Parts: sequence; structure tokens; C-alpha cells
Amino acid sequence: MKKILLSLGIIFTITSASLTGQVVSQPVDSTYLKNWYHQSYEKTGVFGVGTNEALDFLKSKGLKPSPIIVGVIDSGVQIDHPDLKNNIWVNIKEIEKNGKDDDGNGYIDDVYGWSFIGNKNGKDVDHDTTESTRIVVKYEKLFETGDPKTNESNRKKYSKEFKEYQRAKAKYDEDYAEAQQNLNQINSQKAMIGQMTYALQEALGDKPLTVANVKAATFPNDQIKQAFLHMSEDEEISGKNADEIKKMFDEQIKDAVDYYSNKLNYMLNKEYDPRGIVGDNYEDVTEKFYGNNQVEGPDALHGTHVSGIIAAERNNHIGMDGIAGDVAKILVVRAVPDGDERDKDVANAIIYAVDNGAKIINMSFGKPFSPNKEVVWKAMKYAEKKGVLLVHAAGNDNMNVDTEYNFPTNFKDNEHKSFVNNWITVGASTKDSLKLKASFSNYGKERVDIFAPGSEIYSTVTGSKYKFLQGTSMASPVVAGCAALLWSYFPGLTAEQVKEILLKTANVSTVATTAGGESDNSPKITVPFNELSMSGGVVDVYKAVKYAYEHYPSKETKKSSKK
Repeated sequence: MKKILLSLGIIFTITSASLTGQVVSQPVDSTYLKNWYHQSYEKTGVFGVGTNEALDFLKSKGLKPSPIIVGVIDSGVQIDHPDLKNNIWVNIKEIEKNGKDDDGNGYIDDVYGWSFIGNKNGKDVDHDTTESTRIVVKYEKLFETGDPKTNESNRKKYSKEFKEYQRAKAKYDEDYAEAQQNLNQINSQKAMIGQMTYALQEALGDKPLTVANVKAATFPNDQIKQAFLHMSEDEEISGKNADEIKKMFDEQIKDAVDYYSNKLNYMLNKEYDPRGIVGDNYEDVTEKFYGNNQVEGPDALHGTHVSGIIAAERNNHIGMDGIAGDVAKILVVRAVPDGDERDKDVANAIIYAVDNGAKIINMSFGKPFSPNKEVVWKAMKYAEKKGVLLVHAAGNDNMNVDTEYNFPTNFKDNEHKSFVNNWITVGASTKDSLKLKASFSNYGKERVDIFAPGSEIYSTVTGSKYKFLQGTSMASPVVAGCAALLWSYFPGLTAEQVKEILLKTANVSTVATTAGGESDNSPKITVPFNELSMSGGVVDVYKAVKYAYEHYPSKETKKSSKK
């Protein structure tokens, strides 16, 4: 899935460079920005999920939860993160580091989960190509032989494959040109950003960036002064001194350069293929037993952030609080490299999580091509049969997924009926009720089920730190966390009922919303927000648990013995 890189406020406008958000590693406080997605819509008008209100309601009814396992299929997770270590699933049937498959499930030493993108000798896949790159490599030698007659013959003989090749080639060329352009632009404008931060250091010294301090200071020109006046109103930047801001910008520029360099060197490099590391028979999509138990992997930042949103320990006075941090255990399944995930690995990851007790599986990944989508659909059906809820990110291209490809999907080809009933696709919303749809979020009245907070989300990352990230990758675990909290208190519900309740109790908005414009299949539109998804609203776990209490009384619901 395309990563979302946080911009540098007004510098984004000046340089047109897309840069990554800052790392913050300080104890939790009550600052609005870090906690906005927990806010109560009913009390504040902010489209948060009402976490504290939900917990207070459940406590007032004397209810007590059952633990619930949430599978996170992602890039890996730092399982010893101080805010996560107590909420990581442990396979009690497996003896750690004895080199044996104690529970007989086919996976040796899978104490905390499993990785399908590593080998038995402990080597892991870090970077990988995009699916469009793989398709181009696979079919280029068939359809671009250099002999026009052979090309024409092959294109007629394999017309279906040629159509997919054409679509992949167009996407590959577009992505390559964009990555090259952005990398060149960022490199060429490093000096300008350096001049601006130097000017800030000269103007403010050790003083914090505030509107008053900027107005009182002298800058080289009005453009730079106006830029910092604008930034001084940004919650993420305001209050920092010039040295802190310079350090933050330097890190963001480095992250952006690394991101686009990796796209060119790995994701879009037709000569690069790391699959040999895994050592499986890649063409055999029925193969299940490969990989290793290294669930963190080379870069677990994304998966750690996702896991924190769901299950960071609550009320431990560090970092932040996960939505279901009192009830959820994270079962880690590593299947997503820095590049596109592979269908075989996704299918096996779903099956592994289901077989090891996950009731909910979060999937914050996606891609526009899926050569082996049938094997993923089969795994989805397996999860449905076992009563497991699948939660998936809608994607970050500002496109209509009713008309654009985004895999995995709950719809087969051009069908308008969902394939399984245990699947939720999630778009990303913001804290601004007048600009509720995150600008990057995909949407679709038919194929997106619900929206959830996904902009400026503060959560756990590797290095035992915390970071603001944004994307539907963050919105999906918000819904997974809400589902976990709901289901843990009402264990008699089915996966389909959990989905129904979350959609039915969403906070609907009719605010005028602009979306699309990124492609011919997703023309720019302005419609009421409730036309962008099936539910028409943003998830609210407080309303969900209240609705469940009133409409789904369950003999399995436990009541606390405390008065």
C-alpha cells in the first residue's frame, strides 16, 4: 500500500516536497492531538470513536470482558515495546527456542506468531518489488520480443494476460516517473529548506516558535516570515525551538529521500527479486509451511504503529492508550515487506491467524494487482466459516474503489454483491468535521464500509518510541480496535453482527466533501460525506457497545462481581 508521508506544513507548499512526520518519544500527556481519535463525538463534535465513554458505559453496567486475540498481518511488530509487551499473544503450546514444533501445527517455535517472508536460517525479506513490476517482468519477454509478428501473435493468443500487462506497464511507468521526479525535487530543494531553518535560528535563537515570537522577530523576507507564522499555528510544530524544528525537518527530508530512493532501487527495479530468500516453491500457492518465527523483521515500524492503535496498554502512564488495550492480545503475522505483499503469503497469513485463535484480523495493506487473488478469496472464505472478522484498509490514492482496483477485495470482478459477510473495508477521516474525509483516502459507496480516524494518529513505533502517522493503514486498526472492545464484552455476537453494529452506529455526516480527480475512473466530485461509504459515517465504539447492550443481550456476557 502506498505510504502516506506527512508534509511540512507551509514548506510543503513552498517546495512541493512530501515528507515524513516527526518522531516523539515522551511520556503521555493529555494533549489533544495525541488523543483526538479517542474523543467523543457526542460531547465534542469531533468525529472520534468515544473510547473512554464506551469503557465508562460498560463499567456502569457491571460488565466484564473476555480476552480477545487480534491478528495483525503487517511488516512485523516490536513485541518488547514497553506499551505492547504485555498485550502480545503467546502460544503457550510452544516452547521457545527449542527448535521443535511442539504444538504440531507445522511452524517451529512460533511463540509470538509467524513470518511468511523469511527463511528457516533466519534471513528475512526487507524490500520487495511492486506487483506491477512483477507482472511487467513476467510478460515483457512474451509481449515485447522485438519481433512485431511474434508480439502480435502472442498478444492475440494471450489476450487476457496482455490486457493485464498493459495495465501493469502503465502503472509501472507512472510510478517510476513520479518517484524520480519527487526524488529530484526534494534533493534540489534541500538547500531552500536549510536556508529557512537557518533564518529561523537567527531570528528566534532559543525562543519557541509562537505567533508572538515570529511577529516580533526579523526575517530575511516576508515570504519566510509568513511561512513560519503559518507553521506557528500547527499543533505539531508550535512551541518547538529552532534547533528542534531543524532536527525534525532534517529527519523528514532524509525519510523522504530514503522512501523514493527505495522505490527506484527496489520496488520498481526490474532486476531485483528477493523471493529466493524465502526458499519456498513460489509457484505452488497451496504451500503453507515456510518462513520463520522472526515476527519483528528488519522494519517493523508500520506494524508496531498499527498494533499500538489496537492494543497499546491503557492507563500505564506511558506513551498512549490503545482502543482495546485492556482486552486485546496481538497475534503477529509478518507478510508485508517494503513493497507489495504477495497473494500466497497473505492467504497463508489469514489462515495461520485463524487457526491460532484470532477473532479479528487487521490488514493495513493493499495493491492494484492480484495475480493469485483466488487463493486469497479462499482464505477469506475460510475465515468466514470460522467466524473471524477481517478488517482491511481502503487505500491511500484518493480513488473510488467501486471503479478502481484495490486488492484484497470483498468483491469478485464486476459483481455488486460482497463475497463474504465478515469483511470491513475502512476509509480514513480527520479531526476536522468540515473536512472529514482525509484527502488521501480511497472511498466508495459500495465497497468502502465505514470511515475511521486515520489522519495524525499517534501510536507506538520501533525503538520503543512513538510517532504520528496517517493513512487508511491507521484507520483500519481503529475499527479493529473498536471491534475488539465490542466483541470482548459481548462474546456471543457473530462476526457478521459485530460488523452490522459498527456500521449501524456510525456517526453519519452530510458535510460537502470533495473526492477523486486522480484518474479517469475516479473523476473529481463534490458530494455529501455519507455518499462515500456504505454506512455513510465514522465509527463510534461508544454507540456500538450501547447498541449491543440494548439489542443483543447474551447469556455469555459476563458481569463483574464488583458493586
